[in-house]
Amino acid sequence: MKFMSLLLAAGALTTLVGSCNNSSENKNDQAAKPGITKTDWGEHDGENVYLYTLVNDKGTKVTITNYGGTVTSFVTADKNGNKSSIIIGFDSLQQYLQKPPYFGALIGRYGNRIGDAKFSLDGKTYKLSANDGKNTLHGGLKGFDKVVWDASVPSDSVPSLTLKYLSKDGEEGYPGNLNVTVQYTLTNDDELKIEYNAETDKATPVNLTNHSYFNLSGDVNNTILGNTLMIDADHYTPVDSTLIPTGEIKAVKGTPFDFTSPKKIGRDIDSVKGGYDHNWVLNKKDTSLQKVAELSDSISGRSLEVYTTQPGLQFYTGNFLDGKFINRDGKPIKQHTALCLETQHFPDSPNKPNFLSTILKPGEKYHEVTIYKVKLN
Repeated sequence: MKFMSLLLAAGALTTLVGSCNNSSENKNDQAAKPGITKTDWGEHDGENVYLYTLVNDKGTKVTITNYGGTVTSFVTADKNGNKSSIIIGFDSLQQYLQKPPYFGALIGRYGNRIGDAKFSLDGKTYKLSANDGKNTLHGGLKGFDKVVWDASVPSDSVPSLTLKYLSKDGEEGYPGNLNVTVQYTLTNDDELKIEYNAETDKATPVNLTNHSYFNLSGDVNNTILGNTLMIDADHYTPVDSTLIPTGEIKAVKGTPFDFTSPKKIGRDIDSVKGGYDHNWVLNKKDTSLQKVAELSDSISGRSLEVYTTQPGLQFYTGNFLDGKFINRDGKPIKQHTALCLETQHFPDSPNKPNFLSTILKPGEKYHEVTIYKVKLN
């Protein structure tokens, strides 16, 4: 009996030491099973906030919170089998409440910028919240990134999460009650699929996107300037000094904006004042789901393919990141240490008649799909 007690004690000690030697990431990976789990994550505006963990059969893991519909991590293996998150994010709600620059968030009612924070529709001028100088950016002062969404899980065994939000008539100055549904699904091909749906009872501009910041190396000590990028776009939309499109659609050939053949991001970035923060006009003849971009990182061996039904892509090189925010691994997030590939309709479309319309009318259904697929080179 005494011998058995000693064995049990030794076993307990071994378990304790083993636990101490494992990182929290490793412990979570060991416990994770394919499907989706839900964890309490705090409270905001009197609403409960949760963190949802999606895991596929490969052990790839995506975490999403219903605060802002925010993707907080996307953990995949690199070429050496080491796992890390390829997007910038935090481990607590409090860090997101400090209003970082849209890390991983769902963006709406209108992603990107609207010039002079106003637009006219059906003979009426609508004044929006100006939160980017004289312009409105990413929905206004309290866009979709700062609200608590209603979340539901279709099945515990399927890594899919459905989020719903009612944006009421007049919210941030926009007309119409807009019912929005967004579904995140993690496939066994390491694809994060985002499906957007919306309906309105009044005509209103709608432009939904996700604002994840990617660093494929998984380490913000590495900049994104050495990454190789391809964007399937022969044209882009030039901007003025406040980053509002001029209305021109210009060819990329012979300019620093030509990514039709893969090239390193840092090759021409110094020729672009402030860095890249522009909309590319994708080479799409219809609204079908197509591959529009591919990003590759030699350090990790990871590549990211972007598929979308949308006509535009905002490529942003993290120009305004200044080290103020600290990543989950305790490192400052500095300029050019992450990038965004935001699928979208064009910025300021409500004020640019020559751009594709972003007006959703009663009886119509807004439906867009974007996929971020991770693979190893």
